Amino acid sequence: MIPPVTSMASIPGIDNISGMGSASQVTSTGPVSPEFGNLLEMAIDRVELSHNTAETAVNQFVSGEENEIHSTVMAVQRAELDFELALQVKNKVVSAYQEIMRMQI
Repeated sequence: MIPPVTSMASIPGIDNISGMGSASQVTSTGPVSPEFGNLLEMAIDRVELSHNTAETAVNQFVSGEENEIHSTVMAVQRAELDFELALQVKNKVVSAYQEIMRMQI
């Protein structure tokens, strides 16, 4: 049978970690990661920017300002891919939320 620990002083090296505080007081000195909301906002802004870029490229091609069709098609495809990625991320987030809501407490 293992004897119970009666005091923290009986653990070797415990005095080296005194003063660390509780977990809520520990702060990170590393780079701060953006919050989920900020990441979501940046992703939506990126999708909107690629859509606007594609729309501008199409308008320039139709008006004759841009002669190269491949750059226009690439801008449209990039906007479509960005939108599809955002849609799939949204689907995964909704699926994860629904899975959490189905959990029993």
